[in-house]
Amino acid sequence: MIKVVFWGTPDIGVKSLEYLYNSRDFELVGVVTQPDRPAGRGNKITPSPIKKAALSMNIPIFQPKSIRKEPEIQAKIKELNADFFVTFAFGQILPQEILDMPKYETINLHASLLPKYRGANPIQRCIINGDKETGICTMITELGLDCGDICIKLPIEIPDNMTCEDLYNRISNESPELIAKTLIGIKEGTLTPVKQCEEGVCFANKLTPDEFKIDWSKSAKDIHNLVRGIYKSPGAYFCYNNKTIKVLETEVLSETTNAPVGEIIRAGKTGVDFSTGNGVIRLIKVKPESKGEMFARDWYNGLNCKQLIKTN
Repeated sequence: MIKVVFWGTPDIGVKSLEYLYNSRDFELVGVVTQPDRPAGRGNKITPSPIKKAALSMNIPIFQPKSIRKEPEIQAKIKELNADFFVTFAFGQILPQEILDMPKYETINLHASLLPKYRGANPIQRCIINGDKETGICTMITELGLDCGDICIKLPIEIPDNMTCEDLYNRISNESPELIAKTLIGIKEGTLTPVKQCEEGVCFANKLTPDEFKIDWSKSAKDIHNLVRGIYKSPGAYFCYNNKTIKVLETEVLSETTNAPVGEIIRAGKTGVDFSTGNGVIRLIKVKPESKGEMFARDWYNGLNCKQLIKTN
């Protein structure tokens, strides 16, 4: 059996963790995840999704605040004598002394087709940018940012209505088999990692709050992609009467308008149509401030105004 220590934090890695634990090919000998942190409206101290999943597995769980600065935890992880470390959205940069611990390699799973979208937000960025394809890579972890040799790539198509949540779930479901093929292939010598091509390198920089507000001067397509790319959390929004209106579902219409950007030009049963810098976008579902999700037509009807309006 192949001995593995799994390093991860959010729920995107839970299925991979469970696969390694339940598979006859692997022995999961330890889990490393971020410390318990405040979460939710009550700021209750909450374990990470990976820790929650690992608690029933009766294996060592380590939660370093900074793995670089905690030699005692490093020593305990080294004693596990793992064949591989597998990292999947762990959230800390591993120093070289950690990368050198496993018998074979430290393998990272990254949610893009490297070298495209190195960095923190590849899932959101590819949708915001209107890409038609992304994917998953397993790679040899090096000290640089997502620059290690590629083991396996799995392309994933991005339909026009796919949200970041849809893509997140797809990657979560596809990752376990990719990890398994990578570890077995390296151990058996049937897989040879390939150096990343430096042509086409781009970075998925961390999202900033000023990107979440809809800029109506952009095209209808760009706004539609933003809504899909940051679906629900944090969510794209606009303001009306000093209230925040999150936009959850949109449709790009095949028409043009001369109306000023950001103006509602039509409201009907299927949605509320806004003018943009290029084309018309239909809002189908929204979440007004302090209210639940609703159809955009119901939000508009609740405004009690018969005239068309402009957002702020």
